[in-house]
Amino acid sequence: MPPPTKDVPIDADSMFKGGFLADVYSERPIGQNDIDKVVTRFPPEPNGFLHLGHSKAILINFGFARFHGGDCYLRFDDTNPAGEEEKYFTAIEEMVSWLGFKPVKITHSSDNFDRLYELAEDLINRDGAYVCHCTKAEVVAQRGGGKNRPRDACPHRNRPLSESLTEFRAMRDGKYKPQEAVLRMKQNLEDGNPQMWDLAAYRVLDSEEKPVRHYRTGDKWKIYPTYDFTHCLCDSFEGITHSLCTTEFELSRVSYEWLCDKVEVYKPMQREFGRLNVSGTVLSKRKIISLIENGCVRDWDDPRLYTLIALRRRGVPPGSILRFVNELGVTKATTTIDIKRFERVVRGYLENTVPRLMLVLDPIPVVIENLTEDYMEMVELPFSKDPAFGIHTVPFTKTVYIERSDFRETASKDFFRLAPGSSVGLLKVPFPITATGFETDPTTGLVTLVRAHYEKPEEGATFKKPKTYIHWIADCPSKNSPINATVRIFNQLFNVDNPDSHPDGFLAVVNPVSEETYPNAMIETGFAEIKRRAPWPSLEGERDIASGETRSETVRFQGMRVAYFCLDRDSTDDNIVMNRIVSLKEDAKKA
Repeated sequence: MPPPTKDVPIDADSMFKGGFLADVYSERPIGQNDIDKVVTRFPPEPNGFLHLGHSKAILINFGFARFHGGDCYLRFDDTNPAGEEEKYFTAIEEMVSWLGFKPVKITHSSDNFDRLYELAEDLINRDGAYVCHCTKAEVVAQRGGGKNRPRDACPHRNRPLSESLTEFRAMRDGKYKPQEAVLRMKQNLEDGNPQMWDLAAYRVLDSEEKPVRHYRTGDKWKIYPTYDFTHCLCDSFEGITHSLCTTEFELSRVSYEWLCDKVEVYKPMQREFGRLNVSGTVLSKRKIISLIENGCVRDWDDPRLYTLIALRRRGVPPGSILRFVNELGVTKATTTIDIKRFERVVRGYLENTVPRLMLVLDPIPVVIENLTEDYMEMVELPFSKDPAFGIHTVPFTKTVYIERSDFRETASKDFFRLAPGSSVGLLKVPFPITATGFETDPTTGLVTLVRAHYEKPEEGATFKKPKTYIHWIADCPSKNSPINATVRIFNQLFNVDNPDSHPDGFLAVVNPVSEETYPNAMIETGFAEIKRRAPWPSLEGERDIASGETRSETVRFQGMRVAYFCLDRDSTDDNIVMNRIVSLKEDAKKA
């Protein structure tokens, strides 16, 4: 029986029906420039792994196109080969698919290198670009020195067009080393917008001393176009109707439109939205590399990070990420969200979409002395409050394991779980147990065993219902109970909400207990069925792109009274490894 497909109660299109994105759609009459439908693009640079903040741009671009019956491209902005690697291309494609989106086509800026070069020569011939030989410091001084001083024209700005064309071809042919020559756009130095102060269009990246090889075009090119030259033209080539980007590119809109007009190509409409930032963590590539190199995390997919591959490994369902972004809405304001708010959304999403099992983190055995050695009673447990999830049975025997924190050596009025002389219910077991004694380790003083009595009344008699019930797992080898596991509990990676604000740097505030490990944890036997029926939730077809197999982290469940968990990819048949996704409550200290 497959897991139930649940209709998660959320309007996934609310962000497109009103507010910023509805206004953007109404601005442009569809049909303009012979385009009869919405076309968008998500254009990441393939020089790093996507993080939680990128999920907003993904949802906006793919979701906007889908909502209006259009298309969205996944276009890799691969114009800087020095930092681009195959693993980034692969991971970005996987994350877009994982979030549930399928691009109409996967493209690359490098697909257009020949056409872009032709337009660069055309721009020179239109007196819209020139080759500059100034140093970086000289260019900064020409642009006012970064202090709003008067701007000066580059001494090469008015060189003959034929001369700039010859010099540009010399750049192409390897005559110049990096920073010895740059093709700059001839814009408007009187404009108050720095994006019109003769931006670079092409630069030399390859040289004999430091050869650069492009991932896709090899060593064909020694010069590469800049983002400011490439982005608007590739948008034009692909017929993008709505170029949706973050507000850091708002000033670039004027240069975007200037270049399209100057070379007389179709001009898409650029509009900007506020980016998504999250507090309590770091997202930059440089800082994450530092965390890895200093042994603070294992790798880019360490579940304590907020890269998308890390969130996937931690077991966060992609649907919960989309819900999170959708609930935030879209405006032009930059949004900084507390990580706890994100986890609250994940917790609420899991509440209705994953099954429930009993899991004990730190077990101690309870021997029920008035049951026989061979006693076994099968107890029926539902997988959820929703009957559609089904039921399963687990054994109840003479020896059961409970959480160490569910037993105290001395009874007290404010403790309603198990203690000598007090009774407690075992979830779904017909009658309670009463602790009659315990044993401790003489060296550590820790309780090693609890003795108890099963309070099954005589026939016809009644029993007093216990004040509380605790979870448990039976010792029953014939039913493969318990299932032994190692459980990793992930806490916040930093001790402060703004790691960058610390005077000694973000590494100084790394939480020393950001990961806790429980090597002797136990899971009840229903886990086998949960694993077989994954993915949870079933409305997400999370499968590995390469193999087509269901990924381990889709084996998700609520450990009753403990937390939400998923299966980690480190697991083997002999060694189950579980990751905590989120706690059951925001302020939960246990687990």
